[in-house]
Amino acid sequence: MNILFLDQFSDLGGAQQCLLDLIPAIHARGWRAFCGVPGDGPFPVKLRELGAEVSPISCGPYASGRKSVGDALRFARQLPRLTGETTRLAQNARADLIYVNGPRVLPAASRAARGRWPLVFHCHSRPSGEYAIQLVGRALRRADAEVIACSRFVAEPFAGSKLHVIYNGVRAGAPHRREPPPWRIGVIGRIAPENGQREFLQAARLLSQRVPGLQFVVCGAPLFASSGARKYAAGLTALASGLPVEFLGWRDDVGAVLAHLDILVAPSAGNPGAPRVILEAFAAGVPVVAFAAGGIPELVADGETGFLIEAQNPQALSARLEALLQHPATLSEAAHRALAAWKMRFTVERYQQEIIATLTRVSPTRVPPQGA
Repeated sequence: MNILFLDQFSDLGGAQQCLLDLIPAIHARGWRAFCGVPGDGPFPVKLRELGAEVSPISCGPYASGRKSVGDALRFARQLPRLTGETTRLAQNARADLIYVNGPRVLPAASRAARGRWPLVFHCHSRPSGEYAIQLVGRALRRADAEVIACSRFVAEPFAGSKLHVIYNGVRAGAPHRREPPPWRIGVIGRIAPENGQREFLQAARLLSQRVPGLQFVVCGAPLFASSGARKYAAGLTALASGLPVEFLGWRDDVGAVLAHLDILVAPSAGNPGAPRVILEAFAAGVPVVAFAAGGIPELVADGETGFLIEAQNPQALSARLEALLQHPATLSEAAHRALAAWKMRFTVERYQQEIIATLTRVSPTRVPPQGA
């Protein structure tokens, strides 16, 4: 089977890493992966390293978060071109189906696929706002598309569609070992308002006033093409003034960063689906404290596999961290239970198997199961 994968970014993020995790399983089945990606950043480089055939497409740049009038006009101008590019790529690849890994390329893909190729949309986060939900919904209906949602929360707006809830999976992490003091508390992820680094630093300032000697870590970088995200990142540097905060920038090896953290904070403030970094912390045995936003409560059971607090509340985050630091055994026990949950529910092998099974059902070629 030949699959055309389309993505909206050339930067690396959680959705892109999910696709990178899938490509080896595609090739293991004897299938071929063709990818359309805008620009020539680190993501297409890694796709090529995995043996995928990559071609450029027209998409963006757009601001992160709420879109401007300029973004809307740019989207409208690019739509016919991207539709044509998608059609040509699918024809040249002799594609059996089209797999869309981001909502910005979905309208063009649905126009190209309609009546010609089966379409699968992998939804990694809930669209922001009613207009975006309607836009995605129309595109799905146009192509009679299948939807893979990374959580039940993400799936909710598309209840009338052909839905498959498949949680993300991650590889095993290096076992975490508690190092001598000071405690290191960190946040990992693309720097953007929806990922809550501002709230994390606000909580860090409150916490450091009550618990001296702590160290804080911010790992991540803004999207290169987003001036708004770069401005947000500059504001974080100012907010951290006088705090014991280490800014690591972007790191490909999240496991190496987790190995030196004692607590991972996941302060997502938008509509997160199922953040990979939480599962990576589970696999590494690092305790997780997270905002109860979006699909996060589907991953973290409060007091069992981690700790949940009210979203966008730095005061609550600071207070919960202070209480947990006084009871290290509670943190350790939660981390052990989270590791067991990862082994049962969130391995990359389980993720690959469920995606492959879905694509097999959707394919018009009805590919037989492996080994049949």
